[in-house]
Amino acid sequence: MRLHKDGIGMTSPRTRRRLAARLRHLGIDDERVLEVMAQIPRHRFVDEALASRAYEDTALPIGFGQTISRPYTVARMTALLIDGRRPGRVLEVGTGSGYQTAVLSRLADEVYSVERIVGLLRRARARLRELEAWNVHLKHDDGTIGWPEHAPFDAILVTAGAEEIPAALVAQLRLGGRLVIPAAARNRLMLQRITRTTGGMEVEVVEEASFVPLLSGLR
Repeated sequence: MRLHKDGIGMTSPRTRRRLAARLRHLGIDDERVLEVMAQIPRHRFVDEALASRAYEDTALPIGFGQTISRPYTVARMTALLIDGRRPGRVLEVGTGSGYQTAVLSRLADEVYSVERIVGLLRRARARLRELEAWNVHLKHDDGTIGWPEHAPFDAILVTAGAEEIPAALVAQLRLGGRLVIPAAARNRLMLQRITRTTGGMEVEVVEEASFVPLLSGLR
């Protein structure tokens, strides 16, 4: 991945390393995830006016009523998904800005990402090309139905909050594959990790989460 030089002090490599150090302090202990977070220029995935805030641990608006998740959330979900492995084929539901996609592209062999808002998808495609993320495949479609023609997936990550676990996504996991998704549980939105088993699925409720809602239909 080729990183671009920037004249903005808040977007320097040193700033990204400080971000990785803060994430480690918050409990992210997967060194591969931390290394990728220290390399990928998050400021390139937000509007220029917000570039100086790109390395704060906060969600930021990206247009169309959507947000780029806070760095802790990206790191936490990624670590839960890969769990010390390198997945071969990953599905991402909700490309958004493309930042989470870029992180996954460094940790998996192939990333398939679906986005329902065409304006976001176009921006993400341009950013990912600039970063030479050639193992990423993008599609404008309803992410709740997944990408069945490329199933089964080793791992699936959903970047929006669901009222329930989408059965179509679980069905597209290989046996032993994992789905990380924020979904309703205990009357709250909770980050969950689902493992597909011979008997159905095992569910691990991790922590409370805050996400835009998972919606069907195209824009």
